Amino acid sequence: MLKAFDGDALLDVPECLDETVDVHWYAVSTRSRHEKLVRDRLAAIGVEPFLPLSRMLSQWSDRKVWTETPLFAGYCFARFALVRSHPVLQTPGVVRIVGSVMPEAIPEEEMAAIKTLVDSRRSVQAHDYLVEGAWVEVVRGPLTGLRGQLIRRSGQDCIVIRIHLIQQAVTVHIDSNEVVSVQ
Repeated sequence: MLKAFDGDALLDVPECLDETVDVHWYAVSTRSRHEKLVRDRLAAIGVEPFLPLSRMLSQWSDRKVWTETPLFAGYCFARFALVRSHPVLQTPGVVRIVGSVMPEAIPEEEMAAIKTLVDSRRSVQAHDYLVEGAWVEVVRGPLTGLRGQLIRRSGQDCIVIRIHLIQQAVTVHIDSNEVVSVQ
């Protein structure tokens, strides 16, 4: 223990803080198509990586082949202490650690859920992150091209179409796999 003076009294200060206290999962943004390389490079420098993969049947010019692609294109997950982020950022292929202003940790429950899905050996696929209130466009079915706002009514997804001049709106039930988010 070190002694520190705070103006009135001497305080005991630990010589080194336990660095495992701040170990969390972070999303690491990667260069395009560098997810697997980043995973391997992070493991090589002693950082615990996690790259959920989706297995899909791809049509090549002469045959069909099973391929494993990242579930979240452009991202790899890593577990480390934020104070030790410099080696992660220096890893070739890493663009940044994701966060709105500074790197933000991913809740353990969310990471555990993704790991459970991947470990289940069931077919998993990425899906648009649709939330109630998001603007979407219909890409399949008889309503293709229609744009509106996604809501949930009676446990079903609906699109709201508004006519602003008369301040009226109409909803139609839609399947979430028929729409994509409008950026």
